Amino acid sequence: MSAQRVLAVLALAELLAMAPWFSASAVAPTLSRLWQLGPAGAAWLTISVQLGFVVGALVSAMLTLSDIWSARRLVQASAVVAGLATLGVAIAPTRVVGIALRLVTGAALAGVYPPGMKIVAGWFREGRGWAIGIMVGALTLGSALPHLARWLVPAALWRPVLGAAGLAAFAGSALMAVVPHDGPFAALAPNFSWNAVPRILRERAVTLANLGYCGHMWELYAMWTWIAVFVAESERARTHTDPAAGLPALVTFAVVGSGAIGCWLGGKYADRLGRTLVTSGAMALSGICALVVGMLFGRPLVVLLPLLLAWGVTVVADSAQFSASVSELAPRELVGTALTLQTSLGFLLTCLTIYLLPWVAQRIGWRWSMSLLALGPAGGVWAMLALRRRPEATALAGGRR
Repeated sequence: MSAQRVLAVLALAELLAMAPWFSASAVAPTLSRLWQLGPAGAAWLTISVQLGFVVGALVSAMLTLSDIWSARRLVQASAVVAGLATLGVAIAPTRVVGIALRLVTGAALAGVYPPGMKIVAGWFREGRGWAIGIMVGALTLGSALPHLARWLVPAALWRPVLGAAGLAAFAGSALMAVVPHDGPFAALAPNFSWNAVPRILRERAVTLANLGYCGHMWELYAMWTWIAVFVAESERARTHTDPAAGLPALVTFAVVGSGAIGCWLGGKYADRLGRTLVTSGAMALSGICALVVGMLFGRPLVVLLPLLLAWGVTVVADSAQFSASVSELAPRELVGTALTLQTSLGFLLTCLTIYLLPWVAQRIGWRWSMSLLALGPAGGVWAMLALRRRPEATALAGGRR
């Protein structure tokens, strides 16, 4: 099987396997109403998955699971657990059980996403940024689909939505069996060592790439989570009435979905121009969008939407390139562990900003609340430019820093 065909299979398998993560966004308003969740409780529907992912990723990193085990088998088993937990949410008797199952879902998905990127790195040496970008672009499109479902699917069908997500995870697990092995460039499995994570953390270049990723993640998930509320509040400020039903969800689908284009472009040009250059440029542009979007608050959507779409493209255009960078900078036999550690740190940070943004909005209003997100890209640009000056950066993109 050619590398390109493997990439196509991997992208589809990961998209299906990650469906349990995406599903909660589609039914979150319905679950909030049925389980009588306030604003803080509704936020926990998202944060619980993030925290579960962080715990699962940290455990996986400490035990170096994606390096000492077959990454394909780890993805398959984890997708099945995520699917079962999602089916459990559909029949959960109480909100406590439901949120606990979302924690389990997140922990299981830590065995899907980072190992998936490791497999891509194992199949691609040239064009690695583009290949990981294609996979992350597929997952970005998957993140957008629940918002379209929220616009199209009646709220009463929330159980079938969760059921379909669980079955999709099973299908993703089965499809992963088509991939013949972890790739011709995958290193041999190392012996287990408790020193693996400390060894990775001592690598200065990897640390800078992780700091860049954390700057990116400070912005990304908070923007994705709250952009629908921002749009709704903008329309309410403009018309002094509630926006048309489903309009914020439709806009969010377009904004988040546009990120798939950004992932493709980011991968294409990072392989040609350099990872630090493209990531810094993308973060600078997305940070500017976060700073200026408040100026268009309350304006007609025909004025606001182009900026939101530009933000949607740039906010995730760099995401895959941090992973590609770590796969090139980390010790070859610990790439899976390094990627898992990176994602755990980034998703831990998202829990803070997802919770913090509405808290800030309550005090200064939604108009300027998004400006808070520009802090992450600013720090991320500094980290990636510092990485660009280090000699280890010559390992990035075949010498194209």
